[in-house]
Amino acid sequence: MKQDATVPAAPVRESLVNRISDSLRRDLQAGMFRPGQRLPSEHELTRLHSVSRAVVREAIAALRADGLVEARKGAGVFALDPALREVRPFDDLTTARISSMIELLELRTACEIESAALAAARRSPSQLETILDAHRKVERCLRDNLPTRDPDFEFHLSIAQATQNRRFPEFLQLIRSGIIPRSELQGGPPGARPRDYNQHLQEEHSRIVDAILDGNATAAAQRMKEHLHGSLDRYQELLRAGHADD
Repeated sequence: MKQDATVPAAPVRESLVNRISDSLRRDLQAGMFRPGQRLPSEHELTRLHSVSRAVVREAIAALRADGLVEARKGAGVFALDPALREVRPFDDLTTARISSMIELLELRTACEIESAALAAARRSPSQLETILDAHRKVERCLRDNLPTRDPDFEFHLSIAQATQNRRFPEFLQLIRSGIIPRSELQGGPPGARPRDYNQHLQEEHSRIVDAILDGNATAAAQRMKEHLHGSLDRYQELLRAGHADD
């Protein structure tokens, strides 16, 4: 059946939802909307971001789940006071602190090694295609010197989705704001990739993909372990080198 052109495919849709919810979240946390102030309407957000209403609704739903907005029937969506929001796990995640990145990488290691093994054993043909597409997208961004934060996240998310266990992708979505390192830790421009991280990224990803393609759960787990431990070693070296962590 032909797909509705107004509804993006799953990985693209997730990226759009995250982009819009992240943008609105930053505005809310920066105080651009006062508590009780109405957010732009669904129609306005659809026009502003050039997406479908379904994408906007999902982005708003994410903000509601975070306790940042409330929907009032027939009136719209309104900002809540961030100061009154219940503190939740991972709220203080920040890619501006090396120590925070190290904490998160240690936690990801425990989750994503098993995720890679399960993906190798359980992935469907369509999920394998999604993993390969995400891998190629990272490769193109590196080749064209474009930001890789979103494609890199999509790569890891596609592996988590191939576990056939929805808790793995849910966990990655929960920690999304801190999952991919940023170049600010090495004095680079906002949103770019740290130089040391880039040097190893595609080679390590390729080894993970090869193991999943072969259906080799043991090798996939080992390759993911090497990838995440490599990232951990690089950030520990930055910390030892005395980069700011305040």
